[in-house]
Amino acid sequence: MTYLHNIGTYFLMIKEMFRKPTKWSVMKRLIFNDIDDLIIGSLGIVAFISFFVGGVVTIQTALNITSPLIPQYLVGFATRQSVILEFAPTFISIIMAGKVGSFITSSIGTMRVTEQIDALEVMGINALNYLVFPKFIALMLYPFVISIAMFLGIVGGLAACYYGGFSSVEDFITGVQLDFIPFHITYAFIKTIVFAFLLATIPSYYGFYMRGGALEVGKASTTSFVWTSVMIILCNYILTQLLLS
Repeated sequence: MTYLHNIGTYFLMIKEMFRKPTKWSVMKRLIFNDIDDLIIGSLGIVAFISFFVGGVVTIQTALNITSPLIPQYLVGFATRQSVILEFAPTFISIIMAGKVGSFITSSIGTMRVTEQIDALEVMGINALNYLVFPKFIALMLYPFVISIAMFLGIVGGLAACYYGGFSSVEDFITGVQLDFIPFHITYAFIKTIVFAFLLATIPSYYGFYMRGGALEVGKASTTSFVWTSVMIILCNYILTQLLLS
C-alpha cells in the first residue's frame, strides 16, 4: 500500500505543479537560477565522463576485433552506435540522477526541514509550482547536455583511436558516417526528454514530502537517486521496445 500511496501522491504532485502559477517576473528568475544550477553546472562532469568513456568504448571495440577480415572502420561505427543509442542518453542520465537529483532533493528537503515551504503556503503561494516547475522547465534544456555528451563521446573515441594506433583517423570517420540512421538521434532525444521529466519530478517528490530532520534529508537524497535510476532504466527498456522494434 505504501508504494501505491507514493505513486498516487506523485501524480497528484505533478497535477498541482501546473496549478496556480507564480507570476512571471518571479518565475523567470527561478528558471534562470535552476538552469545555472542544473544544466550549466553539470556540463563539466558530463564533458569529462563523455570524452573518456567514448575513448574506452573505442579501445574495447578495437581490442576485440582480432580477425583481419573485419574492416577497421567498424571501430568508428560501433563507437557511434554505442554513444548515440545508449551511453549518452542513458548512462549520463543515471549519473545526473546522482548529481542533479541529489541536489534537488536536498535543496527542497532542507526547505521542508527549515519550514520555508510552510511559510510559502501560508503566504498563499503554490509551493509546488514555485519550487518544482522551474526545475522542470530548466531540465527541458537537458537534450542540449546530451548532444554535447554525444559529440564529446565520439571525439574521445577518435582521440583514443588516433593516439592508441588502433586505426587511422580516416577509417574511424568513415565508420562514424557508415549507415547513419537519422531516427537514432530522434530516438535518443525522445528518451532524453522522458529522462529529464523523471530527473525533475522524482527527486522533487522525495524532497517535498520528506519528514524529519537533517538526517532524513540525506536518506531522502539516497532514496530519490535509487528510484530515479530505476525509473530511467525501466523507461529506457520500454521506449527502446516501442521506438526501435
